Amino acid sequence: MKVLIVCTNHNTYPTKTGKTGLWLSELTHFYDLMTARRVLVDIVSPNGGAIPVDERSMDLKDEINQKYLTDPVFLSKFENSLKPSDIEAREYRLIYFTGGNGGMWDFPDNTELQNITRRIYENNGMVTAVCHGVSGLLNVQLSDGNFLIQDKYVTGFSHVEETLMSFVSEVPFHLEDRLKERGAHYTKAMIPFVEFIEMDERLITGQNPNSARKVASKALEELFEK
Repeated sequence: MKVLIVCTNHNTYPTKTGKTGLWLSELTHFYDLMTARRVLVDIVSPNGGAIPVDERSMDLKDEINQKYLTDPVFLSKFENSLKPSDIEAREYRLIYFTGGNGGMWDFPDNTELQNITRRIYENNGMVTAVCHGVSGLLNVQLSDGNFLIQDKYVTGFSHVEETLMSFVSEVPFHLEDRLKERGAHYTKAMIPFVEFIEMDERLITGQNPNSARKVASKALEELFEK
């Protein structure tokens, strides 16, 4: 069984000097659970190549982060991510969009990633995403012309969480608002930054970085136990 993890290539903010990119634990925690179940994992990004990491997410007290930053197999995939044109969608049972602010710039309008997502979903596969990675689902249209997330229950990084992180003026749009505009039923935890996921048939979304592991465990449950 193969799953495809999508990471950003975008690393700059409009005015802040700090670098954005992937939120590291949203990749490592998901990857850790998948590989523990002997699932084959490929990493893709809009342009391929190396994945930038948001400076604020380089938490080496996190044992899972530490484990994979010294894992040669992981690092090879991470530093040499595939391009969308390398991907044959029918080989994958699941696609997962990681977060980090960077994805808000290079996920939503990438038609190649949209097509891969549509084909996996319509081939009875699962679509999953966490935090800002949910922005990658905003413009995915199914073959019937409807948007994937229309009338679906989804979550994603909330406006409150964005405000508390003090980056609300830097992001290109507010994810919570966009999801609602797209016709999704947006839900969130009562308390910011606590683990929270939403599932609607073969669509699983997580609210924030602390939800990545739960997205993975729920996806594995669906893949292996149904």
